[in-house]
Amino acid sequence: MITTNMARNKQVSFEKMTVEQYAAAAAGSKQVAQEIAALIRRKQSNGQTTVLGLATGSTPKMVYRELIRLHREEGLSFQQVTTFNLDEYYPMLPDALQSYKRFMREHLFDHIDIDQSRCYVPDGNVPQELVKAYCEQYERMIEEAGGIDLQLLGIGRNGHIAFNEPGSHSSSVTRLITLDFSTRIDAAAEFGGIANVPRKAITMGVGSILKAKQIILLAWGENKAGILRQAVEGPVNDLVPASWLQAHPHVKVVADEACAAELTRNKTPWITDTVQWDKGMIKKAVTHLALTVNKPILKLTNNDYNEHGLSDLLVLYGQAYDINIEVFNWLQHTITGWPGGKPGADDSNRPERAVPAKKRVLLFSPHPDDDIISMGGTFQRLVDQGHEVHVAYQTSGNIAVADDEALRFIRFVTDFNRQFNIVNEEAQAIYEQAEAFLLTKTKGAKDINALRYVKGVIRRGEALNTCRFTGVAEAQVHFLNMPFYETGLVEKSPLGEPDYQIIMDLIEKVQPHQVYAAGDLADPHGTHKVCLDAIFEALKRLKQQPFMKDCWLWLYKGAWAEWDIHQIEMAVPMSPDQVLKKRAGIFKHQSQKDGVVFQGTDSREFWQRAEERNKATADLYNQLGLAEYAAMEAFVRWEY
Repeated sequence: MITTNMARNKQVSFEKMTVEQYAAAAAGSKQVAQEIAALIRRKQSNGQTTVLGLATGSTPKMVYRELIRLHREEGLSFQQVTTFNLDEYYPMLPDALQSYKRFMREHLFDHIDIDQSRCYVPDGNVPQELVKAYCEQYERMIEEAGGIDLQLLGIGRNGHIAFNEPGSHSSSVTRLITLDFSTRIDAAAEFGGIANVPRKAITMGVGSILKAKQIILLAWGENKAGILRQAVEGPVNDLVPASWLQAHPHVKVVADEACAAELTRNKTPWITDTVQWDKGMIKKAVTHLALTVNKPILKLTNNDYNEHGLSDLLVLYGQAYDINIEVFNWLQHTITGWPGGKPGADDSNRPERAVPAKKRVLLFSPHPDDDIISMGGTFQRLVDQGHEVHVAYQTSGNIAVADDEALRFIRFVTDFNRQFNIVNEEAQAIYEQAEAFLLTKTKGAKDINALRYVKGVIRRGEALNTCRFTGVAEAQVHFLNMPFYETGLVEKSPLGEPDYQIIMDLIEKVQPHQVYAAGDLADPHGTHKVCLDAIFEALKRLKQQPFMKDCWLWLYKGAWAEWDIHQIEMAVPMSPDQVLKKRAGIFKHQSQKDGVVFQGTDSREFWQRAEERNKATADLYNQLGLAEYAAMEAFVRWEY
């Protein structure tokens, strides 16, 4: 590791709120739960009631899970606790699947010794003419309870806290509010489409939140990194409601590394503090500098380094020229057309080993199309270069099939069977149950088993079609159907031993030299991240097996984001023809074309997202002064 005693001790902070950063959301959630427990115990010892302000959604789930554990295993009592929730959709029946009242019961209240008559969640079923009076009453109830001791918050992608959308003022109180389109898009999956998401909600106001004695804002995942930076480092602005928290005397942000990545302390740490100049940090600094000044790496000058806070590097190297050459070579060595290693070649400067020449490759795909979308060019290259490629689809992906697509499939099968007098009573019963349910299904209802089976068959067939297209033998295609996924809802079960065992059994069977897995960290509760956690756990348990010493893990990203340029350790270039072949492979997933269930805010189809992302990676390499390619897929090697 390169260090210098001549570096200035800068220690500059751009953060206007205290930020605690944790490696993962689980660690941060556990710490927050411990703080809540300490507050409850402290007030209990003084004979006082603790008033908690609670949030919903995926963000606080692990906090609630830890609080339940503390109650069950360490005797934490909630008998002297009163709670007020931030918000509720409007209109919303209290027992509806998407109700926050139901959410709180299922994720916390039903599992602890709290008096649920003192657990207040805004009522989404109040007649509209009475909403204003009800909101005023909610404010009075909080005041009469003595005010909120600790308020738990999440942050929306548009900066909202509770349902205080952009434009909300610091003095706003509990009220009925119209939801921002981006907020409704984020909730669309839980409601079975954006058309079913309520347009309004009852929410505590920014002013109501700021009255809390202490506030903890939870922030997980890279998809919220940009807005967190605006809230923490930017000016106070009603277009970023979370920025109002800067004025609170006792506010703290608890974030994971992925969400904190855009903060200055992480994005450009040499500006805020003394850093240790190892290879990773040098590569990060020089690529950032080149992109900032819009120059290829080899054209950077001493002045560029001095003017952008990188004079320490000149002290270490002497001249910009020497730094530039080294970093340029590091980037050059990440590029390879041989993702499985080039046989008979000197591999000292290549990302993969030359030996063995023919490798066993295990490609994990969280859903039945992530393999072709995220690394289709590399997938094809590995097959073409003679490696034994196995593909493992971790989940059925059945909830991502639209109901009308399932109905079309059901009627095709039943009409075909009728036409040719094919009789399979068991299969016919499944199709009839699924069809009957579809014809009477209410908005947001949970799919029955028969319909989930049909949707799973659709996605399985599409995945097999893609594998045939790329040349993977059907015997090397594995459908794992991990149990955590099979709930029929967006809400999944926690990972369990059966999930880990399924992954372990396959790895032991294949004994791969390479494992590829989806490394998306955007949502710590999302399917990609959960599938990755299962792989990490399986590899950890198998680490001492003899075959594991030759097994390398490569992480790819999904269709929405790419690794930062300084993180990339293997970049596989694609020709225009290879780009088109990848597109054709993606097209095999017909149920995911022309608008999908979980479209998100990006209206592009998956093939468009993938192509533009791959082109952007290639353009970035070219911008830094390296060769120009049509597209590139990028990977990071993970040490387990």
